Amino acid sequence: MGELEQRATAGSRLGVQENAGISTLEHGQKLPTTPTGKLISIKVQMLDDAQEAFEVPQRAPGKVLLDAVCTHLNLVEGDYFGLEYLDHKKIMVWLDLLKPIVKQIRRPKHVILKFVVKFFPPDHAQLQEELTRYLFALQVKQDLAQGRLTCNDTSAALLISHIVQSEIGDFDETIDREHLAKNKYIPQQEALEDKIMEFHRNHIGQTPAESDFQLLEIARRLEMYGIRLHPAKDREGTKINLAVAHTGILVFQGHTKINAFNWSKVRKLSFKRKRFLIKLRPDANSSFQDTLEFLMASRDFCKAFWKICVEHHAFFRLFEEPKPKPKPVLFTRGSSFRFSGRTQKQVLDYVKEGGHKKVQFERKHSKIHSIRSLTTKPSEQHSEVPKQSCSFTYRDGADSPAVQSCRQGKELKVSVEDGGHHTSPSLKKSPEKEGRRLDGAVMEAMEEEEEVTKDRSQHSRSQTQQPSTAGSLTGSPHLSELSINSQGGPTMTNATLSPNLSPDNRQASPLVSPLMNDQTGVRTDDEEEVRRKRFPTDKAYFIAKEVSTTERTYLKDLEVITSWFQSAVSKEDCMPEALKNLIFSNFEPLHKFHTNFLKEIEQRLALWEGRSNAHLKGDYQRIGDVMLKNIQNMKQLTVHLRKHTEVLVELENGIKNSRKLETLCRDFELQKVCYLPLNTFLLRPLHRLMHYKQIMERLCKHYPPNHVDFRDSRAALAEISEAVAQLHSSMLKMENFQKLHELKKDLIGIDNLVIPGREFIRLGSLSKLSGKGLQPRMFFLFNDVLLYTSRGLTASNQFKVHGQLPLYGMMIEESEEEWGVPHCFTLRGQHQSIVVAASSLTEMDKWTEDIQMAIDLAENCNGPTPEFLGGSPPDTKSPEESTVDQESEDDLNASRTSLERQAPHRGNTTVHVCWHRNTSVSMVDFSIAVENQLSGNLLRKFKNSNGWQKLWVVFTNFCMFFYKSHQDNHPLASLPLLGYSLTIPSESENIHKDYVFKLHFKSHVYYFRAESEYTFERWMEVIRSATSPASRVHVLSHEESHAY
Repeated sequence: MGELEQRATAGSRLGVQENAGISTLEHGQKLPTTPTGKLISIKVQMLDDAQEAFEVPQRAPGKVLLDAVCTHLNLVEGDYFGLEYLDHKKIMVWLDLLKPIVKQIRRPKHVILKFVVKFFPPDHAQLQEELTRYLFALQVKQDLAQGRLTCNDTSAALLISHIVQSEIGDFDETIDREHLAKNKYIPQQEALEDKIMEFHRNHIGQTPAESDFQLLEIARRLEMYGIRLHPAKDREGTKINLAVAHTGILVFQGHTKINAFNWSKVRKLSFKRKRFLIKLRPDANSSFQDTLEFLMASRDFCKAFWKICVEHHAFFRLFEEPKPKPKPVLFTRGSSFRFSGRTQKQVLDYVKEGGHKKVQFERKHSKIHSIRSLTTKPSEQHSEVPKQSCSFTYRDGADSPAVQSCRQGKELKVSVEDGGHHTSPSLKKSPEKEGRRLDGAVMEAMEEEEEVTKDRSQHSRSQTQQPSTAGSLTGSPHLSELSINSQGGPTMTNATLSPNLSPDNRQASPLVSPLMNDQTGVRTDDEEEVRRKRFPTDKAYFIAKEVSTTERTYLKDLEVITSWFQSAVSKEDCMPEALKNLIFSNFEPLHKFHTNFLKEIEQRLALWEGRSNAHLKGDYQRIGDVMLKNIQNMKQLTVHLRKHTEVLVELENGIKNSRKLETLCRDFELQKVCYLPLNTFLLRPLHRLMHYKQIMERLCKHYPPNHVDFRDSRAALAEISEAVAQLHSSMLKMENFQKLHELKKDLIGIDNLVIPGREFIRLGSLSKLSGKGLQPRMFFLFNDVLLYTSRGLTASNQFKVHGQLPLYGMMIEESEEEWGVPHCFTLRGQHQSIVVAASSLTEMDKWTEDIQMAIDLAENCNGPTPEFLGGSPPDTKSPEESTVDQESEDDLNASRTSLERQAPHRGNTTVHVCWHRNTSVSMVDFSIAVENQLSGNLLRKFKNSNGWQKLWVVFTNFCMFFYKSHQDNHPLASLPLLGYSLTIPSESENIHKDYVFKLHFKSHVYYFRAESEYTFERWMEVIRSATSPASRVHVLSHEESHAY
């Protein structure tokens, strides 16, 4: 292997060691035996247009050449790439990795192969290596220049601005004009130069790695991202184009997608001469024929496209590389072609598990002197993806092993039952959201079923892990969607786009869970029901069992602070000793006490169930005595519980005064174990007292006065009620304090949100009327001010404040007739007025009621005057005059004034859920959510699946978190329930099981099955609290106002 020209390559740009080659093979595997003999020289054109010459044996298969290229680049994730060339019939084809090169290329010396991206993943954050993302960025740059990646002018200018930032650094008008004059990134670039420079001006301080990441973030939302069109005709002779993506087969007319066939709907792909055939699964609701036929230019064109489809299906959908078919004895029928190489699942696992040698590098050829680097030290996380928020996160071991087969040959059979209710990749606008703009996989990631999630499943890794911050991966902002934490496995977010959507529109929703779409996990059957019948049926037993299940979760929550957070703090010298002692000296006694408490409860349940000492069972069918004993002993911990207010306040002050501590806490929140905001865990001990009180109330209500356990239960209730009463006032203050700090992390443009006397009332999505129609905005109502914000295309997924309306002197007017907009009302302040519309009459009533109550409170107590630092100037235009142009550009290019604003931010918060589901929640809803928490085993079933899967489920914070078992340290996935409907299945749904409830949101349908009537009613009760938020808001009087 030698170099043709001494030019900077992709690897040398990053300063990689030239000889530290890394194979794309699995760890422990060896290269296939390479034929010896004469060497031939083959030229390969890289993505940066440099040409390299590689010498390989004459009879070597294509994989040898691809591995040589990847080794030359030190490219770990080489499986996303391929080599293409023009064959002797002038058809662009991919080099077959299994066939000898000389059998594919007639004159190798005279052919230049191109090293390009072959498989475009749904989310670029799945690419763990910075070098890989750089090569993808070069591919986007190439596609733009060749006119393959089409988009509107705004999107094109924004894309080019990130390329320019990566190449020449921060904005300088003279240098920018010279650079744009010498480099043509897109046809007719001259008309866009001013807009490019305007966007480039906003990228100051952005490193090349960040620029690559932002470039891919924008590009992946474009409809033509990663699309290669293959001309064809339908049965009527209409000219169309076919393409294949990670979701399935797409149909275009020109550059507009007109149809899509998801892999879950495709039963078989085949070709016959120049006819390409798609056989669909039977669907009573579909108007398509069973088999679709497309005519291509020739058999060779047809076969080339069929091969690409086979490879895309295998790479994105299969668990592992398909095994070769046995060779027939006499004759063959059909093609022997099969996908060769690692599947995406195998690539992700390989990189995630650290199965490669980490190559340290610096960007030697970059002109940028950035303030920070995204490269990680050897001891840090394996992932180099710039951290962002995450709503649904694809976790380690999300599923159980499943067998998947794929017959390769002239026909492709997709025989695995796909999860969930899959819909077409073509996105449809919801009628109730007229005027709300969607963007690509953005809103629809939550509204339409995840299409990338799996035909494959993964092994569960439920072993207890030691507290560590170094072993987790930084993931994508888009998959806690499977929500939750951005460290952990990569996300599997759908990147399908609607026609004509651009990055002007809304950001990707992170709210789709791979686990929630997986149907290949372990199933349970009627044996589970038989097993359950052996246990007691007394309601008191199930109340006692609820104590046990919720105590397990509470203990895990305490361990987040006592083990995981303490471990993280001990590794970084950034927290004052006084603060360390304050936090951990108050939590460790609690953890020790509740560990023993849980053991006592489980021992009692074991006796109750007859699992041990069965002859004594009659004396142990009660729980009141255990509760009374431990609640009385809990009084010794009151001194620690009273200090939780001080703990929360001092930690927030420490974060405010120390950038290092702020970074530590922010990074810790991105770990898998921290499935809720960190300060929420600090309030858990206070919340747990309320849970004990509710449980004892249910137990006392169940027992008759003469029951043997009634006396102890009533005494325990009296004890815990007294403790709750003593701490209730401080708990209310701390919940408001905690909520204000949590909202502060979601907002850009306001620096002093948390001030004494300010109370949070409601947040949610409303549409603001402007000169260009209804624009979606996020509103935040406090007792003194109303903020409205928009979510821009920023790395942190935060909301930028656009306006603030003081409540003093404000008036509300209904204005549906005036503006002709349903559920519309006008807010008239002393200096500005705005017109907003709610998504429904119910939402409108909630907002008007709460705003009016807040106005009355502001006028009665002359609340604090909002003096926001960095706030946007008030919008004094009337609705007729105002436009959204400036706001939209601000959204896309929010100026980053500090590292804090560039910081990664979780995207599964309640704010983001309300934004995507077009709803709202109040402080009363949050308080009710604190009271309605539940844990336990549930059986889950999909609409179109046959079996039930057993999961450990934790319900808290309007969200269901899913685990394989209660021993797991972190959730596998989550499902935010705001906007969902809770019902009981009808006869027509053929469930035929007891204690089943149904959750559905648009096309999503999930069935859950409880073990008893009591647990069924409890799950219905707590979930209803999240799916039916409170309509009225109780605001504390001035005398009760929170002060801290």
